[in-house]
Amino acid sequence: MENASSFRIVFISTSSFENARNISRILVSEKLAACCTIVPSVFSIYAWEDVIEENSEVMLMIKTSALKLGELEARITELHPYDVPEIVSVALDQSARPYLNWMQTILHEEQSGE
Repeated sequence: MENASSFRIVFISTSSFENARNISRILVSEKLAACCTIVPSVFSIYAWEDVIEENSEVMLMIKTSALKLGELEARITELHPYDVPEIVSVALDQSARPYLNWMQTILHEEQSGE
């Protein structure tokens, strides 16, 4: 069993609920994520091309493995409508053992019989 630090929560913001849902369904179906939580309304203020932008966005919290980060980033980049999508990975410091076991099973299904 992997420890908590082998897992990540990846945050991305996107332009719409439908886009977030589409990205989430693909990531979970391709086993790049065990779970995606969609936060339907966040408000972002950021600098883009020398202009301060303010936009309502949708936030995704993607639960995944450190081993999947490269492939996950590439897939998000393909699916995302932004030129420069926010992709922020945070190491999972601690979590309940049953949740970690579940993530291990989902993300590493080929190893579950070992």
